[in-house]
Amino acid sequence: MDDLEPDTAPHGAPGWITTPVGPELLRGALETERTARGVLPHRLPAWARRQAPGDLAEVEAQPAGVRLAFRTRATAVELDVLATTTVYRGAPTPPDAVYDLLVDGRPAGRATADGGNVRTVDTTTWAAVLTPGPPGTVRFTGLADGTKDVEIWLPYRGIHELIALRTDAPVEPAPDSGRRVWLHHGSSISHGSNADGPTGTWPALAAAAAGVELVNLGFSGNALLDPFTARTMRDTPADLISLKIGINLVNHDVMRLRAFTAAVHGFLDTLREGHPTTPVLVVSPLHCPIHEDTPGPAAADLGDGRLRFRALGDPAEAARGKLTLRVVREELARITAARATDDPHLHHLDGRALYGEADFAEFPLPDDLHPDAAGHRRIGERFAEHAFGSAWAR
Repeated sequence: MDDLEPDTAPHGAPGWITTPVGPELLRGALETERTARGVLPHRLPAWARRQAPGDLAEVEAQPAGVRLAFRTRATAVELDVLATTTVYRGAPTPPDAVYDLLVDGRPAGRATADGGNVRTVDTTTWAAVLTPGPPGTVRFTGLADGTKDVEIWLPYRGIHELIALRTDAPVEPAPDSGRRVWLHHGSSISHGSNADGPTGTWPALAAAAAGVELVNLGFSGNALLDPFTARTMRDTPADLISLKIGINLVNHDVMRLRAFTAAVHGFLDTLREGHPTTPVLVVSPLHCPIHEDTPGPAAADLGDGRLRFRALGDPAEAARGKLTLRVVREELARITAARATDDPHLHHLDGRALYGEADFAEFPLPDDLHPDAAGHRRIGERFAEHAFGSAWAR
């Protein structure tokens, strides 16, 4: 490749090859932004980011499902990154962000990077202070000699600016796998919250089991039927599309049933403008006891030093149109059944088939809202079984 050159930077031995990180090496990102140091992957295009509120603008830059994919004979790989991690004053310190290595589709290593910026948020005022830090390096060594397809899955937590990719042999973009592209949109659970790493989120696990290419538009706290998200999905090539709708609408308390029904129709109408016959699966909420019959809003509770969530709404208000998970499930089932009479490529899946009451008894939600690593595995396995084994994926 003409743009490769020997690297004598302190992090790499002389003679190593530096390959610029660009869109041709990235999968799962919809756009890349050139920065002063390198590139920043984005999961929303620039025009949509200009419409997004501040919290979503941060979340979409967290590279859930984004990975570098290349072919090489290298036995050692280094990736320089500048991570920005958000911590909340008074809350437990989040675990280190991990990078997962796959070689020919199989797990081959896990690493972290030192350094990075820290953004500290005061939960009483929501003011944030950024403490700058240096870039760090993710290293994988001892890879088998011989041509292989390598993927480095980026952390779902934090923002990760990609500065330099170094290897001890040339790299080229991974060839097109020929696999179908699965475009998914959902909330923090789809984003990855509490999974044990980037390949341990339930969408990543389900994609691996089904042999599809994942584009994950899971936006923590922001699966809110936003029109710019619908237009982004409309314009993104995909062979299969799924929407996991409900929990954020309830725990943010952003709309009542009248507005919810119209917003679901509008989102689906927009999708169909760009994907008139693409199979679309609408997934209703997983089982979550705090919101089954109690509306939002939800609030974080740090009273015992642990992060937990609780619902603040009045169950009686559901009769006046406030959303609960039970209300959302019933309405999504009704809407998809009605539309399916004219749209045979529209399908529905009750989220409790992925994680229901029995699963909650076996794998409780540690913070009352998000599953742990074992819960993600259960949901990924169930999605592969119930969704990829259904008419939606055929």
